[in-house]
Amino acid sequence: MHDFHLANEIVKIAKEYAKREGLLKISKIVLKLGDIIEHGENISSENLRHNINLLMPCEVKISKIKGDSWRLVSIEGNNR
Repeated sequence: MHDFHLANEIVKIAKEYAKREGLLKISKIVLKLGDIIEHGENISSENLRHNINLLMPCEVKISKIKGDSWRLVSIEGNNR
C-alpha cells in the first residue's frame, strides 16, 4: 500500500513534467531509491515498479542509493 502511495506521487510528477515538455506519452521513468520506510514497512523497488506500471504502463528503471530518499532522474517519452 505504501509503495502505491509513492508510485502515485511519482506518476503525478512525471505527468506534470510531460505536460510541460509537450510529451503525449511517457515511455520510461528512471529513479534512484533509498531505504524509505513508511508506516514501518520498507518500500521495495519491485513493488514500486509494479505500482507505477499499474498507474501508467511504461519502462521503469530503479537503482538503489544510500539514504532515506528517492529522486526522479529522468523521464522519456514522445509527442505522438
